[in-house]
Order: sequence, then C-alpha cells, then structure tokens
Amino acid sequence: MRITQGKINELLSESGCEHNQHTHGDKKNKTCKQQAQPGAAQGGCSFDGAMIALVPITDAAHLVHGPIACAGNSWGSRGSLSSGPQLYKFGFTTDLSENDVIFGGEKKLYKAILDIHQRYQPAAVFVYSTCVTALIGEDMDAVCQAAAKKIGVPVIPVNSPGFVGSKNLGNRIAGEVLLEHVVGTAEPEYTTPYDINLIGEYNIAGEMWNVLPLFKKLGIRVLAKMTGDSRYEEICYAHRAKLNVMICSKALINMARKMKERYGIPYIEESFYGVEDMNRCLRNIAAQLGDPDLQERTEKLIAEETAALQEKLAPYRARLKGKRVVLYTGGVKSWSIISAAKDLGMEVVATSTKKSTEEDKARIKELLGQDGITLEKGNPQEILRVINETKAEMLVAGGRNQYTALKARIPFLDINQERHHAYAGYVGMVEMARELDEALYSPVWEQVRKPAPWEEDAANKDTGTRGHWDTGNISASPFLRVSVSPEIHLPLSASFEEEV
Repeated sequence: MRITQGKINELLSESGCEHNQHTHGDKKNKTCKQQAQPGAAQGGCSFDGAMIALVPITDAAHLVHGPIACAGNSWGSRGSLSSGPQLYKFGFTTDLSENDVIFGGEKKLYKAILDIHQRYQPAAVFVYSTCVTALIGEDMDAVCQAAAKKIGVPVIPVNSPGFVGSKNLGNRIAGEVLLEHVVGTAEPEYTTPYDINLIGEYNIAGEMWNVLPLFKKLGIRVLAKMTGDSRYEEICYAHRAKLNVMICSKALINMARKMKERYGIPYIEESFYGVEDMNRCLRNIAAQLGDPDLQERTEKLIAEETAALQEKLAPYRARLKGKRVVLYTGGVKSWSIISAAKDLGMEVVATSTKKSTEEDKARIKELLGQDGITLEKGNPQEILRVINETKAEMLVAGGRNQYTALKARIPFLDINQERHHAYAGYVGMVEMARELDEALYSPVWEQVRKPAPWEEDAANKDTGTRGHWDTGNISASPFLRVSVSPEIHLPLSASFEEEV
C-alpha cells in the first residue's frame, strides 16, 4: 500500500470516528488533522503507531528500513507478551548509512529480507519505512514484491514514515495494511456461530490472558486477535468471524468499519477494565451473537465471577475507600480506569482527554460528574497544580509521569504499556486493587514527606533547641565511620584520611 496524501486524508476523515461526525468542511475537528511538530514530545509518530499495532504479531519478523536509531531497543520495550514465538521481539533494521542515503538502500533491504528468512524462517516479514527512506524515494513496495517472490513468504510493506502524522494515524495505516495484504488471504479449518475477533487488544502484561478463559467458559472462540499474542495465519482468516470487538478506543476503527462493509461483520466497542465494564462487555457480546442460551449462560457466569470478586476485593475496598486520584492517560483508559477506580470506592478527581474521542469525553463527563476536572493538554506543571488544588493522594499515569508524582510526594501507579501487571478482567481487578493498596500504604511516603534533617536543624536553631544530630558520633556509611571525640576537634578531611 502506497501512502499518498489522498490515503492520509481518507484515514484522517474516518467516518466511523466520532471526531468526524456532525462536522462539515472547514468545521472538521482540528485534532484529526494535527501534524506532529518536530522536536515536540507528542507521544509518538505514525511510524511508532504502525509498529505498536503490528509488532505483537509474534511469529512475524519486523524489519525497519532506515537508520538504526529508528529501530530502538525492541526487546522488552513494550509489555505485549507472547504465549509462543519470540521472533517479534527481535529488532531488525537495515541500518542505513550516509552512503546508503546518497546511493540508495534498496539492494541492502532486499538482502536483509533474504537473510532474515534464511536465519529465522518467519511466517511473514513486515517492512517499515522511516522518514529517511521516504524522503530519498525508496521503492519499498517493489523490493518487497521481488523478495516475496524469491523466498515464497509474504513480505509486506508498511509505508508509515514518521513525518506524515501522529501515532493514531500510524495505527490506522497499520489497519489498512492488514486489510490489504493479510485479512482474507486464508481460510480457517472450521468456523462456529460464536467466532469473534478482538481488535486493538495488544496483550499488555498478559491482560488478554485474563479474559480468554471467560470466553472459553461461554463457548465463544476468539478467531483472531489483532494483534496481541497473535499469529500471522489467524489474521489471514479473520474475515470469517461473526463479530468484531474493539478494545483500544478508535485506534483501528477504520479496520472494524471496512470489515463490516466488505464481510458484513458488525462491531462493538468494549472495555475489559472494571467490574461493570467487564460485565457489560460479556453481555453485549452475547447479545450481538444472538443466542438466548448463550445469554443465559453469560448471566450465570457474571453472577459467579462477580460474587467471587466482591469477596476478594472487600479488604482492599475498606482501605481504598475515599482515596482521591488523578488519572493521566489516553484513549479508552481515560474513562475505563475511572470505572475501575469507582468500583473500588476511590474518587477520580481529574483525568485527561488526550487521544480521547467525543464518545470517550461524554463517558468521562458522566463518570466524573460536575466537579471533575478534564485535562486536554497536560504537562508536569499543570498536573502538579491539579494535584495541589484537589488534594489528590495518588497519580495514576504513564511511566514518564512518575517523576511528577515524586515531586508532589504522592504515590504513583503506571497504567500504560510499559507496566508489568495485568489489570483487565476480574482477575486483573484484584491485581489493580493490590497494586493501588501497596502504592498508597508504602512506608516510604511517610519518610518522603518528613522534613529533611537540615530543614529540621534550621527550624530547631530558630526555636533555640538542639537538633537530633549528635556530633559525638557521625556515621558516614556502613563502610566508613568517623568518630569525633568532644575533646579533640580534628578537621573532617583529616578524619577521612585516617580511616582510608
């Protein structure tokens, strides 16, 4: 798929996204057309977005055609886990040099694809363009086509250079790539009336594994996962599912909409976070599949799981009730985590609307109420101001904001893709409660909030009292101890020299 301005405009004007509904011409929501600014931290470019969506295909090789810096350190950089192949964690790159920029890197790309196939035997090879290769005019499509003919394995070009737009646009480009090159190219061994696809679920920290057993108990088969812990082959026959369930907001809404148009597969958007949202998800899936017996079994399963969950959450609710939280994340988590926190008796006093659709924002307003604060564009200074004003006791955000929480001297919980704990489903709800409890009641915060020794000493001097420091016995470290007699006054440097 060649990326053209027409294709970019089509993806930015996605009719299935609420941002583009009820708007006409120049009145279209500006956030849909916003371009990334060079040098600004915007949460990733379109190249990053495409890789986020496609790299979790575990048995495929992912080759970055560009300078080595674009490849980064792929092993463990995201929490998307695999139950089998580990090939997706390898960071393949053509490592273009200045000579390659001048003379072209197409031959180098062709040789790299052949080398990857010979060494690793991948199910497919995804080749990603970068800003450099797009600017010098590399014909990646032709190289991939020639290489695929040579090795007999699909070689799929992903034309999503970083300068074309935001991470969300990159997600949609990845969806277009799957629709054009993968979906519909194979048939499953058999189908059932209860086959569904999960779209936008990346199995961060193994979250999807908390939910799959629930579907299995109900007799619902997840035909294809796009793309957490997925295999290339299962995406090939995703067109035979009876329902598409979108998990990650509207990142791949174009894929869900076009599969409905091409294959007649309806789609719904659901969340796996929180008790109410998980219950609603199971009910809506059963209702869409249209089997009364399945709906009855779903209600029975919900009752069983909810009863067991309430018993496990009881001790945590007693300790978390009334705790005030600021939530700073994006997309579906901006409202689904609010629901999960409310299930634990906590109060979310503010949340972000970054990367949220109009539907997301409506849900946020409903959940937060009149007094809730929404942050359109948050920065550390703004977050600290909100924490101070609302007297929040905890910050739940991405890893980059952990130092903001430290400045505010309040606990922090990582909720984004780098985390190592799964919060989805009923099992994940207990894990979230445990993590929140451990963070809030960690003894370190009592120590952090105390005045520093020199601050106490200064305060004691002002009041004319002696501080708690004893000059008769100063411990510098477990390995270096300096003892100063009250009668003998040695220079500190001399004491260190003697000890050394």
